[in-house]
Amino acid sequence: HGVQKIKEGYNPATWMLEVSSIAQETALGVDFAQTYKNSELYRRSKALIKELSVPAPGSSDLYFPTQYSQPSFAQFTACLWKQRCSYWRNTMYTALRLLFAAFVGVLFGSVFWKVGKQRDSQQQLFNAMGSMYTAVLFLGIQNASGVQPIVFVERTVFYRERAAGMYSALPYAFAQVLIELPYCFFQTLFYGVTVYAMMGFAWTVAKFFWFLFFMYFTLLYFTYYGMMCVGLTPNASVSAIISAAFYGVWNLFSGFLIPRPRIPVWWRWYYWATPIAWSLYGMLVSQFGDYEDRLDGTEVQVKQFLHDYFGFKHSFLGVVAGVILGINVLFAVVFAYSIKTFNFQRR
Repeated sequence: HGVQKIKEGYNPATWMLEVSSIAQETALGVDFAQTYKNSELYRRSKALIKELSVPAPGSSDLYFPTQYSQPSFAQFTACLWKQRCSYWRNTMYTALRLLFAAFVGVLFGSVFWKVGKQRDSQQQLFNAMGSMYTAVLFLGIQNASGVQPIVFVERTVFYRERAAGMYSALPYAFAQVLIELPYCFFQTLFYGVTVYAMMGFAWTVAKFFWFLFFMYFTLLYFTYYGMMCVGLTPNASVSAIISAAFYGVWNLFSGFLIPRPRIPVWWRWYYWATPIAWSLYGMLVSQFGDYEDRLDGTEVQVKQFLHDYFGFKHSFLGVVAGVILGINVLFAVVFAYSIKTFNFQRR
């Protein structure tokens, strides 16, 4: 038919598309589709398809007991290994957040120098709480904002790999949740040890543990909150807008700007629903809630002032820790099931 022969080393697929195009058919005066239908190859292929379409006697339908080739735990370990490699190579995200935490630790430590030793007046206690409040918001929002583009890109890859049957949604999501644990831990160490020493908090095992505990799980739930917002929204821009709206509300009901006893009764329920409020409760009470020193010029003890002004009790510390853990679990589970349930692909 005058079809140009393929050159040596040329891509056969490209050559096939070029020589069978409509332009080539017009130039040659040939309808390749009709030529194929009139060929012996077409008739043999149709006969073979018809023959293979009829099951052999005694045969049964192809059946697989599970949708995926590997059990859930194997899928989880594979996804975790993949996330480990991905995070390790993404130094713009992982290394910078650690350096940022160290820098903020030095910055806040120098600004709030030895504030942990100063508890002689109400203002000094306000300063100590202000240092905790600033750190929680500053580092927490940075964590939530920083993780959102990462999760959004990973979710796009997840859609393709899940469609290919590589793994299911929950093993992938929980691997994404778990990979954040060590990075938040080192972030807490870089920030927490520096700040704890420079601010002059009491060097006791219990107080140091509680400080790192609340700081770690606060950074973690902010990270999970950012991931959850991505899981519930179609893209990173929408998730950033929605999450930013809640930052303002959490800030208002954190108990720092307006202490809980001064919040109107009909709004106090939202104080208890604000994660930042629990973080500040735990951090302030763990450091100052057991001191019986009297404030200057008064007969009021430090722990009594915290109870009267903020509504904080040292005996409630265990409950606060449990709630902080629960918030982390809640955000992580919502993220996992949002990844499983929602599909924002446009095709």
